Amino acid sequence: MVDYHASSNQAGAGGVQTYMEQENDWDRDLLLDPAWEKQQRKTFTAWCNSHLRKAGTQIENIEEDFRDGLKLMLLLEVISGERLPKPERGKMRVHKINNVNKALDFIASKGVKLVSIGAEEIVDGNAKMTLGMIWTIILRFAIQDISVEETSAKEGLLLWCQRKTAPYKNVNVQNFHMSWKDGLAFNALIHRHRPDLIDYDSLRKEDPVTNLNNAFEVAEKHLDIPKMLDAEDIVGTLRPDEKAIMTYVSCFYHAFSGAQKAETAANRICKVLAVNQENEHMMENYEKLASDLLEWIRRTIPWLENREPKNTVNEMQMKQEDFRDYRCVHKPPKVWETSLLRNVTWHTLEGAEKGYEEWILSEIRRLERLEHLAEKFRQKAAIHESWTDGKEAMLTQRDYETSTLSEVKALLKKHEAFESDLAAHQDRVEQIAAIAQELNELDYYDSANVNIRCQKICDQWDVLGTLTQKRKESLERTEKQLESIDELYLEYAKRAAPFNNWMEGAMEDLQDMFIVHNIEEIQGLITAHEQFKSTLAEANKEREAIQAIQGEVQRIAQSNGIKLSGANPYTTITPESIDNKWEKAMEMVPQRDDALQGELHKQNSNDSLRAKFATQANAVGAYIQAKMEEIGRISIEMNGTLEDQLTNLRDYQTTILSYAPEVQKLENDHQLIQEALIFDNQYTSYTMEHLRVGWEQLLTTIARTINEVENQILTRDAKGISQEQLYEYRTSFNHFDKDHSGALQAEEFKACLISLGYDVENEKQKRSGQMLADDFRALLISTGTSLGESEFNRIMSIVDPNGSGAVTFQAFIDFMSRETTDTDTADQVIASFKILAADKSYITADELRRELPPDQAEYCIARMAPYTGPDGVDGALDYMSFSTALYGESDL
Repeated sequence: MVDYHASSNQAGAGGVQTYMEQENDWDRDLLLDPAWEKQQRKTFTAWCNSHLRKAGTQIENIEEDFRDGLKLMLLLEVISGERLPKPERGKMRVHKINNVNKALDFIASKGVKLVSIGAEEIVDGNAKMTLGMIWTIILRFAIQDISVEETSAKEGLLLWCQRKTAPYKNVNVQNFHMSWKDGLAFNALIHRHRPDLIDYDSLRKEDPVTNLNNAFEVAEKHLDIPKMLDAEDIVGTLRPDEKAIMTYVSCFYHAFSGAQKAETAANRICKVLAVNQENEHMMENYEKLASDLLEWIRRTIPWLENREPKNTVNEMQMKQEDFRDYRCVHKPPKVWETSLLRNVTWHTLEGAEKGYEEWILSEIRRLERLEHLAEKFRQKAAIHESWTDGKEAMLTQRDYETSTLSEVKALLKKHEAFESDLAAHQDRVEQIAAIAQELNELDYYDSANVNIRCQKICDQWDVLGTLTQKRKESLERTEKQLESIDELYLEYAKRAAPFNNWMEGAMEDLQDMFIVHNIEEIQGLITAHEQFKSTLAEANKEREAIQAIQGEVQRIAQSNGIKLSGANPYTTITPESIDNKWEKAMEMVPQRDDALQGELHKQNSNDSLRAKFATQANAVGAYIQAKMEEIGRISIEMNGTLEDQLTNLRDYQTTILSYAPEVQKLENDHQLIQEALIFDNQYTSYTMEHLRVGWEQLLTTIARTINEVENQILTRDAKGISQEQLYEYRTSFNHFDKDHSGALQAEEFKACLISLGYDVENEKQKRSGQMLADDFRALLISTGTSLGESEFNRIMSIVDPNGSGAVTFQAFIDFMSRETTDTDTADQVIASFKILAADKSYITADELRRELPPDQAEYCIARMAPYTGPDGVDGALDYMSFSTALYGESDL
């Protein structure tokens, strides 16, 4: 196998090689597709025959008929128009290979790069290689030379198809496969060039077979383009073969481009013939034309020598158009006459013509230069005037007078940006002035207006510069003034806030409801109020200083024409609010004075009530305390007989009762205290409640002491206790009554019994009633026995039946009387209960309550067991077991 590569230095090799590399020879893999191979075989065969028939031959089988190389060389000669080397006519394989190699060498000489295509494969009838070779030939000789708008080959052919089919509906050529499948693109190409052959509007997109066959038949019949494709193959193939489509479409390109060339050639021939006919006509009229020519030259030369300048390019261009009209219209008919004249007249005409043309061109160039400069001037002037439009108004506005400090700073930044922009436009102004100067130097016809406009621009520029500087100075001055105002605002805020807080606190204090209980407290408030009033002068100075700060702000603003916008940014406290609060505070001061003085008067009155109550309370309290002590002393000392003590106590009671008016007087004073809502009294430690309790206790104590003495007299008389015994009992009782409460606690009572020598060892002897008190005492002392716990508990149940834990003197006397005198036996007690029960074996609660004192009746009821005898009734109590229990003969 032999590889053929075209040399890169051959004519046209670069472009061809580039395109061929892009095509990569042919798509060998696609050739393996039977459907595509079928399409290519048919299309390539038809294409080859369309050229071979010009030489009076054709092929039937593409891979067989090119094996000897003869028809292949003939095909290349037909399509290239060149002669190839003489073929070898032998029938041997080597002759065929040589012929094919000659054909391949010719293809390579055209700049085609053949890769892997060898003569042996063509001679062997390799269909794949043969189709690839034919495709390479088609590309080189049918497609490569296609050029549309600087695109060539495939891209050029595709662009040509797109341009020709663009106006047709349902046609959108994007490639050489799917875009042609419905047949409309083929019909559109034909209709675009030969609308008489195709009724395009009758075609339907959904009937591709009909569309394709219509195009193929019309092309074959009227355009001499053989049918290279089958409609059924194209429709039945998922993707039609691109190379087959391109080959067929290229035939349309060459067919229609050939017709256009023929038309162009015919037009050219007609034009030449017309000129010749005109020349013949001119020759017939030579003599007349010769005289006319001389006259025409005579008239034309003065016109060509006229050098009157014009002001504008348009005017000169009109002269140029006249000259061109002369050259193209008037002179051409005269040119052929010059050969007949053979004198200097024509040369004079041509000299004048040349000078006139040069002058026109020179003038046009000069005027174009002037027009260019003038247009440049107008453009730059218009741009500058557009930029400066409104700038004077902007620079003269006094918006900073109503702006805040931050807004003025922003305006300054904006003005700095404007100054930078102004400096940038300085170059344009200088360019405008330079262009105007150049127009003056070149004697521009409208220089006067240019100068006026330029001067106006320069004058306005000077004004803008002055206004810019003034605005900058105004902005900077306003910034400083607003900074001063801002500092004053800040100082105002710093001083107004604490002063406002002080006023609010002062107003709150002046309105504060006060509650005092004594003179000291109200005097403290008055002192504090006086101290507050002493600060008012200084506070007023501070208020005036704060208001002066605001006044300075107003002064700066008014003197500099600044319109303050909004309130102080650092505080919401206004000068008006400060003055309003100050006025309210000043109104509150005398009101506070009146309130404090009124309260002082009230507290003085209250203090008088306290002193009066205290004087009486101290006297009553001392009286009660002294009398209580005297009563205690009387009850302890026991001077004289019980009758004497009773008489003294009753006299003492009368004395105490006579003091009741003093207590009532104190009650009256206390009522006044309560009405005045006085809850404390520093002049006395006594309260009315305490004194009431003390007074009631005093009356109770004297009454109780009298009652005790009366009971002692009754006990003495009933039990036969001597005065000496009572004295001894009283002495012992008082000794152990440490708190002088008139009662002994359990341990005190036990100690008192032991001190009296009481013991429980000979209980039976005691209870029999056979031992006298002195014998009993002597026995207790001699034996030295102690009081047992169980015995003490029994005694406590007797002397303290309610379980209070305390033993009164009367209970103590009753107990000692029972223990030291003749004692009733259990049988005697049972007999006594039987009398109360009306001889019944039981007793009822009502009977006990009727016959006995209440406490003793309840004592019996609580301790008697229910009666269980057959003759009992509901609520019957067993007095027999109760009586034996009292004497220890049974459990109580």
